[in-house]
Amino acid sequence: MAFKLNDIRDNEGARHRKMRVGRGIGSGKGKTAARGQKGQKSREGVAIKGFEGGQMPLHMRIPKRGFNNPFAKDFAEVNIGMVQKFIDAKKLDAKKDIDHAALKAAGLARGGKDGVRLLAKGELTTKATFKVAGASKGAIEAVEKAGGKVEVLAPKKPAKADEKAD
Repeated sequence: MAFKLNDIRDNEGARHRKMRVGRGIGSGKGKTAARGQKGQKSREGVAIKGFEGGQMPLHMRIPKRGFNNPFAKDFAEVNIGMVQKFIDAKKLDAKKDIDHAALKAAGLARGGKDGVRLLAKGELTTKATFKVAGASKGAIEAVEKAGGKVEVLAPKKPAKADEKAD
């Protein structure tokens, strides 16, 4: 006996209809809809995931670790190997200066509100001029070895509110 596509069925009891609660006394789950009587949990819109009945919740009892520096600079990190790939794919023009705007337009630098930092992963074979906010020692050496140059721009000074214009 061979199987036929029109004979294929789920096993008996494999599919079970969802119980619809609160649909009248005859359904067996009417009136309180299996929630018992009264109290916060019987109501709609209950959000008590971490609540421990007024006791200090576990996530607040455990000590916190680490430090989140509010003054840390946010650089978009770009590897020279990826820059070479984008130059080869004609997404970047090596004849023009490669800066944050050019890298962003090519889709290579995402984020980085304080500029781009050039890193040395991969290798660069094309002569190119970079204007970036930062670069690692290895990246600068690799760019200069390929005949290009790296110009590290001075960081932008944040405007102070307490200084008054004279």
